[in-house]
Amino acid sequence: MSTSFLSVRDIHKSYGSFAALKGVDFDVSEGEMFGLLGPNGAGKTTLLSILACLSDASKGEAILAGQKLSLSNRSVRHLIGIGTQELAIYGELTARENIRFFGKLYGLRDPQLKAREEEILRRIGLLDRAEDRAGTFSGGMKRRLNLGVAIVHSPKILYLDEPTTGVDPQSRNHIFEFVKELNRDGMTVIYTSHYMEEVQSLCPRIAIVDHGKVISCDTLPGLLRMLEGRITLRLGNYSSADLEALQAIPNLKLVENAAGSLQIDTADVAKSLIQIVRVLSQRNVELLELHTKEPTLEDVFLHLTDRTLRD
Repeated sequence: MSTSFLSVRDIHKSYGSFAALKGVDFDVSEGEMFGLLGPNGAGKTTLLSILACLSDASKGEAILAGQKLSLSNRSVRHLIGIGTQELAIYGELTARENIRFFGKLYGLRDPQLKAREEEILRRIGLLDRAEDRAGTFSGGMKRRLNLGVAIVHSPKILYLDEPTTGVDPQSRNHIFEFVKELNRDGMTVIYTSHYMEEVQSLCPRIAIVDHGKVISCDTLPGLLRMLEGRITLRLGNYSSADLEALQAIPNLKLVENAAGSLQIDTADVAKSLIQIVRVLSQRNVELLELHTKEPTLEDVFLHLTDRTLRD
């Protein structure tokens, strides 16, 4: 992994007696697609506001490209793009006017701004609706425009907070592909979402935040290895000797259920399945039904943060 592009060290944030962040640490490399997950109230929004120079930490520091992130450091803000959960676009302006407005805020001027307008409208799939007011757009179109204004100034790092909330499947897929494209072009992305499958499909490395701290930060395979997978079998006639043969397979936890159904927990579903089928075949045990379940990021998330409903 390359040298740290974003370094977050011992970040604390308190509001009076309430500690929203209690010592957050992680690093993000340049060009990385990094997932940031946490339940409601975990501190994600507070952390993103500090990383976006919208708030100062009570303690600790965050360094982006060698510059400290703070309210007073305006020079670093041109490196940052923010795709907020709440739409930042103006409904009374057209799609083109929204992009031009935000481009001017970041200091872009023609002819560079004009060229950038056309490029972004094309890439977010709104070139044919460029002169229509954003207030007339569907939820998915607004989300795509919201993403467009976030990257009009070609930031080096993009924070995306719930970028697909309330969008149709077509727009969701378009946003996915656009974010992947931005990342392939070299943009660093920090992606946060309550849709676990999004983060699992996009982010090779993920931090999980809860109660103001990072409780786990690892690659996706590393996180998934925290839980075992499950193999469920329904067999024909079998004997206690057959069960003993299955139990002799290393690293299996076998539970016998009623009606010939077996549940087997294992850290490596694919490898264990090969061994199980081999044993059953050697012993002439009929395999009537087979189901497998690999652990998902959502499983790991619920395991780490518990299953209590939070508002």
